[in-house]
Amino acid sequence: MGRPWTWQAASRRFRCLRWLNRTGCHGTKEGCADGDCGACTVALVDVSADGKRSYRAINSCLLPLGFLPGREVISVEHLADGETLHPVQQAMVDCHASQCGYCTPGFVMSLFAGCHEGELDDHTIEGNLCRCTGYLPIRRAMQRLRETGMGNDRLALAPQGAPLASAEMASRFFSPLFIDEALRLKQTHADATWIAGATDLGVEMSRGRHQEQTFIALDRIAELQQLAIDAEGVSIGAAVPLRRLEVELAESVPALVGMLQVFAARQVKNRATLGGNLGTASPIGDLLPVLLALDGEIRLTGPTGSRVVAAHEYFVDYRKTARQDDELVVAVRLPQRTQHSAAYKVSKRPSDDISIVAAAFTLVLDSKGYVQHVRLAYGGVAAVPLRALAVENFLLGRRLDAQTLTEAQQQLTQAFNPLSDHRGSADYRRDLCASLFARFVAEHLP
Repeated sequence: MGRPWTWQAASRRFRCLRWLNRTGCHGTKEGCADGDCGACTVALVDVSADGKRSYRAINSCLLPLGFLPGREVISVEHLADGETLHPVQQAMVDCHASQCGYCTPGFVMSLFAGCHEGELDDHTIEGNLCRCTGYLPIRRAMQRLRETGMGNDRLALAPQGAPLASAEMASRFFSPLFIDEALRLKQTHADATWIAGATDLGVEMSRGRHQEQTFIALDRIAELQQLAIDAEGVSIGAAVPLRRLEVELAESVPALVGMLQVFAARQVKNRATLGGNLGTASPIGDLLPVLLALDGEIRLTGPTGSRVVAAHEYFVDYRKTARQDDELVVAVRLPQRTQHSAAYKVSKRPSDDISIVAAAFTLVLDSKGYVQHVRLAYGGVAAVPLRALAVENFLLGRRLDAQTLTEAQQQLTQAFNPLSDHRGSADYRRDLCASLFARFVAEHLP
């Protein structure tokens, strides 16, 4: 006999996908269990303070079950009204957009969420993989939905369940509503792990790890969801989903948004957060070089108060940071002072893949074309994201002509000592450090 199935026991060990399958919802499929294929896509319903409902396509294979109390999730089984298919399902049938059918539920749910949010384009389905039908029929179904819409979708009128109070949502899974409450929980449960979007945790859980751990989820704390833009810069709450940043910061922080466009699929960006990237502090975290290049500041809050740490002082060693274990990443501040900035990612796939090298650059020239301010930041070249400080010092005060650019490129090939792995050799990574800067100069300087 196996362990009895209860909500409390399942909250730490189960992902949303497994719970759906356990309760008889077998339309939602498991493919990669990494959030890459989209077969497990469902729609998570958010309700704003004014009662407006929004629908976010997410990977159910990456969502721990403990996030769900008080929330509404729509899976493919809920779309049809008896024998009458939902308009999204009917469009897929009419356009012959399904063959083996394994991936079809995920495409349907991505299109369903895209219809509701008015975002029907190729990015809507970039996180869904089809191996047999081909994408042209699926795109034709999407085009039909753009033209006809979904009519009076009965699911948009479904009642929203009352949200639960904060504290322990399920056994050893806490969802506080306030920062102070989260800090108190951490003092009581010193071994607990902070989580926000939990996309990395979902991958670990799909491999049977982290089953008995205690978690403090931060995604219901309103203060961590704040996004403010003013004349001096941008303040980003640690739990703001990356998709929201991609939409709302397109003009304010183009370098950050440029990286987000190749960061991951929309399902992942609908859950992943900037605070999560800072918490894991992976040397190949694509957003971290952007923070270095833009002189980001990270606000931390702990039992003794708050402090601000500059991004270049935050990364200490491999997956080690200046944040103390009982401190919480609250927000990131990005100043508005850049003249030219951009970010780049080189990987074996344009998105949905770990980078070989990620780079972000900032450059300010005076009226005569001399370098006044420069930041050259890279990920994937060392145990932590790093700036090429020696090359920055070389460029300061110089005119960025062809000779200076050539010398800077030569220095960049020697600035780091990266490792070789199955994604790329050390020499290839060194060459990328130089060529990406040359591309930046060609694209952004006259």
